[in-house]
Amino acid sequence: MTSKTAIGAFTATELLDLYQRRQLSPVEVVDDVLTRIDQHNPAVNAYCHVDAEGARTAARASEQRWQRGEPCGRLDGVPASIKDLTLTCGMPTRKGSHTTSAAGPWDVDAPFSAFMRGAGAVLVGKTTTPEFGWKGVTDNPLYGITRNPWDTRLTAGGSSGGAAAAAALNLGVLHQGSDAGGSIRIPCAFTGTFGIKPTFGYVPQWPASAMTVLSHLGPMTRTVDDAVLMLDCVARPDARDGLAGAARQAPWLGQEQNLSGVRIAYSADFGYIQVDPQIQALVAQAVQRLARLGAQVEEVDPGFNDPLEVFNTLWFAGAARLASSFSEQQRAQLDPGLRWIAEQGARISLSEYTLALEARAELIAKMNAFHQRYDVLVSPMMPLVAFEAGHNVPPGSGMAQWMEWTPFSYPFNLTQQPAASVPCGFTREGLPVGLQVVAGRFADEQVLRVCKVYEQHYPSRHLQVPITA
Repeated sequence: MTSKTAIGAFTATELLDLYQRRQLSPVEVVDDVLTRIDQHNPAVNAYCHVDAEGARTAARASEQRWQRGEPCGRLDGVPASIKDLTLTCGMPTRKGSHTTSAAGPWDVDAPFSAFMRGAGAVLVGKTTTPEFGWKGVTDNPLYGITRNPWDTRLTAGGSSGGAAAAAALNLGVLHQGSDAGGSIRIPCAFTGTFGIKPTFGYVPQWPASAMTVLSHLGPMTRTVDDAVLMLDCVARPDARDGLAGAARQAPWLGQEQNLSGVRIAYSADFGYIQVDPQIQALVAQAVQRLARLGAQVEEVDPGFNDPLEVFNTLWFAGAARLASSFSEQQRAQLDPGLRWIAEQGARISLSEYTLALEARAELIAKMNAFHQRYDVLVSPMMPLVAFEAGHNVPPGSGMAQWMEWTPFSYPFNLTQQPAASVPCGFTREGLPVGLQVVAGRFADEQVLRVCKVYEQHYPSRHLQVPITA
């Protein structure tokens, strides 16, 4: 029988093959995951809630279905997690906030949770987020700090930091993230995992995010194939989401072995971003590899100015809308940074908000035109590596807000394009670096193709246990 160490290294596609061949049982896999969560979660704080009893019950039911040769869906028996912003029946959704109640009732599945459960996934628990997902690192007043498995002194990023830390350690194989300003891609870059923010509307959200048109849901995994497997199950309509777009038509990913004919635009800095030299070098190396794999690569900037002011107008207004539903006592309980941006958002005029929407529309048009010439844009995912945990900005940087250190991510929330972070190497200190791959709206298969072919030829290494100081 496969050892528990080996079980902890398997991908979802490998597990499903082993289930099919009766060489491994969902019960064994879930027991292994729960054991490793007990061992490693104290060091990283990836999970804020673990439903061990519910997971074991679901695993036993899955085992029986596989024994009959009747799996209920494409994820039957695969352990998965849900971010603590997403409603999940039987589990608390506290959103990292003292303003929420533990009492529930927790009797409704959001679309993502329902689709995962319907496909047979074993929902192990809820992963950590900053309060209401408001920032690019993961700590909150309710559950504390989430740490990076590659160096537990450092942040895992955010806001899907718990999902990223869980994916890095394979504490569950499939993980749900959300991304309204980089919250899937930032922690994936910091933890050496894969994550994609699909085209807006492909994966339904309900209840709607306070950040509305900026917010996307997507998978966070160790491999591109596992992310595609998730997308196949969750990128489908749900009538509760009033902002969802047209349903995505399969396939998400073909069988290409190279990048022949793919037109890639490479920008090292978008023309205005200062990037760590080690990251620059690793990304440049990755771009050379893409060219060797057959891509037509041209070094060119996307041609827009930093849209931070536009992003902040919409982001702060969303925070203000969120805070407006709270009592004065509840607002006093909020993370001070969240309370501050909500206060700024409350001062935004209708005219300022409308101007931001107009600027966003212009950016969308600019990128639509850009992708007439290029299939994908590649860049560094982050301009820096993971920094000390417990801080909203890198200590000593002089920055005031988290958005200042993630300038590669938020433009593509404004444009609603598909964008992914794929691992492309490690610094001399052993910290992961991510390559960002962006395509035009509705061209998610282009992102996935580039990432898949790159991963096939240049696979990353993964952790089994967290690295502690």
